[in-house]
Amino acid sequence: MPTKIQNFARSALVKPVTVNVGRAGAANLDVIQEVEYVKQEAKIVYLLECLQKTPPPVLIFCENKADVDDIHEYLLLKGVEAVAIHGGKDQEEREYAISSFKAGQKDVLVATDVASKGLDFPDIQQVINYDMPAEIENYVHRIGRTGRCGKTGIATTFINKNQSETTLLDLKHLLQEAKQRIPPVLAELNDPMEDVEAITNASGVKGCAYCGGLGHRIRDCPKLEHQKSQAIASSRRDYFGSGGYRGEM
Repeated sequence: MPTKIQNFARSALVKPVTVNVGRAGAANLDVIQEVEYVKQEAKIVYLLECLQKTPPPVLIFCENKADVDDIHEYLLLKGVEAVAIHGGKDQEEREYAISSFKAGQKDVLVATDVASKGLDFPDIQQVINYDMPAEIENYVHRIGRTGRCGKTGIATTFINKNQSETTLLDLKHLLQEAKQRIPPVLAELNDPMEDVEAITNASGVKGCAYCGGLGHRIRDCPKLEHQKSQAIASSRRDYFGSGGYRGEM
């Protein structure tokens, strides 16, 4: 469910009930998640190394159409059997990309999030997030393309100073929950609002003690969540400043 709809429901409804099959937002435990800090200008070269981790088929996700096209062209120049799909391609091009990738005629599919939901590709060996999505739910959908039917898959994700600390904190928490390796750049991140848990346990208050809304308690307050995001953004560490992680070593 989109974040805006969730926030509206929490602020307007009294004791809403949400029904989930499994734990919403949780990653598949059959997926080995590998997060790598890669400078923006080094990503496309490092991509070739990551393709050597597993046999095909491999899915590569990008945030925008231009990157999809650039990576597709680069892989073709390097002799990789690749196809690409995004919303800017016509129906014939999209159908060819999907059918040839499914049939095993192509080894790599480069795509935007159009391929993260609704399309079923069997036996994906590895998912590569060339760009880390801003919403952690999209990350979960992407890596869920691999590690299916009891098989183990690999999800490789590139991060750098272009990602917000809010997004990276979400990623850190998800990795911790799935008992995955936490890279140093994420391990050093601290949540400046984690002490708010003591406030959320306050009892005897009807509705939200922070904003006064009757539809939620303080632990689910969208206004408090917004303040938390602002606090995270204002406490950016040096390695997310002009130099990136450790001055972009």
